[in-house]
Amino acid sequence: MKRPNPLSVLLRISSDPTGVDSRSDFELPDELKPLYERNGFFAFESALEVFPIGRSEKSYPLGAWNDENTWLSYYQDLRPSGVCFAQSAFGDQFLFNDGFHLFDPETGEVSHLAGSIELWAERMLDDYEALTGQPLGHEWQARKGRIPSRSRLVPITPFVLGGAFEPDNLVAMDAVAGMRLRANLALQIKNLPDGAKVIYEVV
Repeated sequence: MKRPNPLSVLLRISSDPTGVDSRSDFELPDELKPLYERNGFFAFESALEVFPIGRSEKSYPLGAWNDENTWLSYYQDLRPSGVCFAQSAFGDQFLFNDGFHLFDPETGEVSHLAGSIELWAERMLDDYEALTGQPLGHEWQARKGRIPSRSRLVPITPFVLGGAFEPDNLVAMDAVAGMRLRANLALQIKNLPDGAKVIYEVV
């Protein structure tokens, strides 16, 4: 029996579109267009957020999210190159740039995930717990309610600094503020030896 198209499956299990309209000056890469049969959505209990094109009350629009001044420039030379089209519960960025990659906001590191949108969707379906943070996101929301609009769960003690993967170590924060905060962290720990002191504060 032929396996269903993974992108079709992902779209089928996702939320209603989060975009109100698709009017935008942002140029969507052809490789991403199949994903935008649905104009932005949440999946895996909001652990995966795909940014919509155009106006939205629930998410940052794709163009605004990828604007240099929103958060990208805060990473300086660690700035990811390409289009950040989705994010995990913790703000890990799913990135398109000649393939599909994952950008870690705490370290600025980029890791390859897939060569096509269909293979990316397959990875998401097969490994959504690790890639989106769904189990911990589920536990946090069971205690404190849904993740607010335009927000992600930011660790109080960063995971890269030994922070626990527990609900008590997470706070809901505006997604832009969370990326800017961790850009500062990523720049501080770049090239630092083990044991060096780092200043990091969630307000």
